[in-house]
Amino acid sequence: MKSKLTIGLLLICMYAQAQLLTGKVVDQDANALEDVALFNKTKNTHSHTNGYGEFTFDNAAVGDQIYSSHLGYQSYAFTVKEEDFASPMAITLYATAISLEQVSITPNINTLNQIAKIDLESSPVKSSQEILRKVPGLVIGQHAGGGKAEQIFLRGFDIDHGTDINLSVDGIPVNMVSHAHGQGYSDLHFIIPETIDKIDFGKGPYYAERGDFGTAGYVAFATKEKLKKNSVSVEYGDFDSFRTVGLFNLLDTKTSNAYVASSLNTFNGPFDSPQNFNRFNVMGKYNVTLADQQKLTLTASHLQSKWDASGQIPQRSIDDGTIDRFGAIDDTEGGNTSRTNIIVNHSKKLSEAKKIKTNAFYSHYDFELFSNFTFFLEDPVNGDQITQREDRNIFGFDTALSEKIKGDAFDFEYTAGVGFRYDDVNEVELSHTKNRRELLDRLSYGNVDQVNAFGYLNTEFDFGDFKINPALRLDYFKFDYEDLLSETYDNKSETKVFASPKLNFLYSPNQDLQLFFKTGIGFHSNDTRVVVANNGESILPAAYGSDLGAIYKLTDKLIVNTAFWALFLEQEFVYVSDAAIVEPSGKTRRLGVDFGLRYEALDWLYLYGDVNYTYARSTEEPSGQDYIPLAPDLTTTGGLSIENVGAFSGGLNYRFVKDRAANEDNSIVAEGYFVTDANINYTYKNVVFGVIVENVFNTEWNETQFATESRLFNEAESVEEIHFTPGTPFFIRGKVTYNF
Repeated sequence: MKSKLTIGLLLICMYAQAQLLTGKVVDQDANALEDVALFNKTKNTHSHTNGYGEFTFDNAAVGDQIYSSHLGYQSYAFTVKEEDFASPMAITLYATAISLEQVSITPNINTLNQIAKIDLESSPVKSSQEILRKVPGLVIGQHAGGGKAEQIFLRGFDIDHGTDINLSVDGIPVNMVSHAHGQGYSDLHFIIPETIDKIDFGKGPYYAERGDFGTAGYVAFATKEKLKKNSVSVEYGDFDSFRTVGLFNLLDTKTSNAYVASSLNTFNGPFDSPQNFNRFNVMGKYNVTLADQQKLTLTASHLQSKWDASGQIPQRSIDDGTIDRFGAIDDTEGGNTSRTNIIVNHSKKLSEAKKIKTNAFYSHYDFELFSNFTFFLEDPVNGDQITQREDRNIFGFDTALSEKIKGDAFDFEYTAGVGFRYDDVNEVELSHTKNRRELLDRLSYGNVDQVNAFGYLNTEFDFGDFKINPALRLDYFKFDYEDLLSETYDNKSETKVFASPKLNFLYSPNQDLQLFFKTGIGFHSNDTRVVVANNGESILPAAYGSDLGAIYKLTDKLIVNTAFWALFLEQEFVYVSDAAIVEPSGKTRRLGVDFGLRYEALDWLYLYGDVNYTYARSTEEPSGQDYIPLAPDLTTTGGLSIENVGAFSGGLNYRFVKDRAANEDNSIVAEGYFVTDANINYTYKNVVFGVIVENVFNTEWNETQFATESRLFNEAESVEEIHFTPGTPFFIRGKVTYNF
């Protein structure tokens, strides 16, 4: 009897000491804050807020010391009292300068995304070309007048315009399947840089919610929910560059807000033939909180752009004095493009532990591009100019149900998602033209209908410091191509189902260290025209990847991250002078290491740097013939930014790409480069005066390079050598921004 009484008293004491503590965290405007980290110093446990700002501690007790950490907000500390258990706590965090001290390392919050947020705040994006450069280890290049999508390099991939990276904005996909110019073509110019709020990214094929093209990784941009202030800016500089941007609040109440943003860019560039570049952007966003804990967001945007381009020029024409570095062989290159997006995002809290999110979108896209890569190789009289066109509608949605279940030994969380994407692509065309005006021959012309339906289940077993994350994704594809060049009706279809399992492990023994091991299978789809021509062979080449790495907060002001990784592809994609389709080239392997460092040396001085090395080779070719053309092996980016030095702020940054093989035997080399950019700003009351300098040291560099066989008008034989687009020389522009 005595022992039973003792056990009963112990259970009562344990219950009294360990109770459920709940609460909600909001900012000073009563907006819920997501991913706020809360640490119980007494018990060495942690929690974080969900999308509604809510948190839970299972084993809290009176007297526990708890404090919060969240980027851009002051820390909040409190001692748990008895009355705190009676009802959910209400915690308000107040905005402050962003700092590395606010970075939290837990299994539940993506630390690298927090670092990207600091990079974005410390050195804001100054042009649409810089958007992707905010992703650590990612390098871009432009080679067609500023209106064409950038060429992307990441983890030893020449991704071209998006073949091996999954890109999205506010839930709408950016990659274009079976595009007129190339598979996965991704034009991010519909984003107004000043509206970017978050950059969510991950490297490798380890994320169940990311499907097609997510082999080297993914980047998901999120635009701002609301504006802190209205602003108008005007920018003018070298090469007749002009840009103006306006951001205006339209509505701001307790339950809803809305804003509109617009920009206009014009630019002639340093080229002998002016680019005549024009781009107009407009975007509007509306948020409303509804009954039953629902939130609805409507976003609409439009891009309109046209430009001329000098194209890629052969080195021999410069060597013999025919043209200079900024000259052209065919100055009638260029293009026109437009994109209109409508996005609807909805979320609803179903219970304390369950919520559902839905994203639906529609996009209309037009594309026209004039290029000439080989000059007079195929047609010695009229030249080899090609025209690529398409008119596209994209429809899609995805819905994800998530729930967190508390357990005695571990917590379990799952997210189950389903959705589809349908691309209706009309009159996809590749034609041989002259001077943009004369149609000489249609090489490819047809209609593409491509459907991708998918479902995924992402699970997390949370043991506190240790988390296991198994997941599975299923994708169904239907490829349909109608050949409009055929004299009779010619429509072919193929289908395919692909399973992508993932298994990730995260271990955070304390608030300063996280270790991770990630494994997974991903894929990139093939062009519909290739699929039907090959009778369904190699529709969805798989990518097998693994990462082993760590994130370590050495001090409150210093964070380093590193990863050793491997990636094997069943099929690489290589472009062949834009001759209608991409050419599969066999299996490849990549082994690499990533290293990053962020250091807040002083309250006003922030240093950052990333170094990435990759060994990339074909596995089906003999040694010495197994180079992957244009795959970078060593890249590094970094710089410094200064804030609040009196009324001054600014930054200095660099990017370096090492020499790399331009063909399979490394007999043709694409030259590397080291380029430095800088900016400085002075704030006077509500006005910010800025100066932006690209290529501070006026380095002569080649932004994009290709090993291309071409023939000039007066040449008897063709020559294969480097063709390149010259990088921007010293380029200065001034900017004035008025905030109100």
